[in-house]
Amino acid sequence: MTPLNILLSESMQEFIKARIAESGYSTASEYIEHLIREDQKQAARSQLEAKLIEGLHSGKPIEVTDEWWEQKRSELLQRVHQQNQ
Repeated sequence: MTPLNILLSESMQEFIKARIAESGYSTASEYIEHLIREDQKQAARSQLEAKLIEGLHSGKPIEVTDEWWEQKRSELLQRVHQQNQ
């Protein structure tokens, strides 16, 4: 890992110490890493949501039926089969 030095106000340092004590984190680094991981997850969810909304607005709506799904499944299996040859 690469060290990262940051400057925090005294009140922020006290807040972090309190969170460590009440949340079971061992160190400030562990607590901050957790916050960053949660932020990364949220960013990924936001990107996925944006892509899903983009998809909803990408063309004319179609009726999705059992037959439609079967056709898509067949096309996908055919494509996979061709790629494996």
